[in-house]
Amino acid sequence: MKSLFIAGNWKSNKTLVEATEWLRNFQFSISNFQLQNTSIVLCVPFTVLFSLKEEIKKQSLPIGLGAQDVSPYKEGAYTGEVSARQIKEFAEWVIIGHSERRRYFGETDEILGQKVAQAKQAGLKIIYCVPDDQTVVADGIDVVAYEPVWAIGTGKADTPENANSVIAAIKQKTGVAQVIYGGSVTADNVAAFVSQPAIDGVLPGGASLDAEKFISLIRVCNQS
Repeated sequence: MKSLFIAGNWKSNKTLVEATEWLRNFQFSISNFQLQNTSIVLCVPFTVLFSLKEEIKKQSLPIGLGAQDVSPYKEGAYTGEVSARQIKEFAEWVIIGHSERRRYFGETDEILGQKVAQAKQAGLKIIYCVPDDQTVVADGIDVVAYEPVWAIGTGKADTPENANSVIAAIKQKTGVAQVIYGGSVTADNVAAFVSQPAIDGVLPGGASLDAEKFISLIRVCNQS
């Protein structure tokens, strides 16, 4: 049985009150079954990282925390930026290169390379998102997430067979051992993805916003 990696991405959602309520519901549901060969990371807004870290530690929950972005700069006169060293106080992981960052904020491969360098220097583990098997991936990436742009937030996922083919090509090209799929993943379709030989997990967005739906997705993966 292969190990699976599930990274929930809340994007720009949830206040502190909502995040705390989500975690309370998650804690209640996750206690009802034993995780097997499944690692869970929750990538949340900066504003709730500290509180969730404390609550996860208090409840001994089997999940890691991640940020959704990182500054390409070290600390300094960069108003509004959050550095990798600041993130490392609260999180183990960071998403870099998500299609929404590339699309809405014009992040180029050069900028993403700077972010990767900062994250690595701070000791953060990296989930690096790519839209295809042709995108350059820097050395030292922990997890690559294949996310076809047209499948993000549209409800139209890639076919498991095509995703498997692309991910196999990414593995061969980059040498990264763990490559996951992201793009309209739900509890209803996740089994078809993680049953593919090359796919090592998923990066759900909308399906991670509701604790019960996220637990359902995890449960399916846990039984695969």
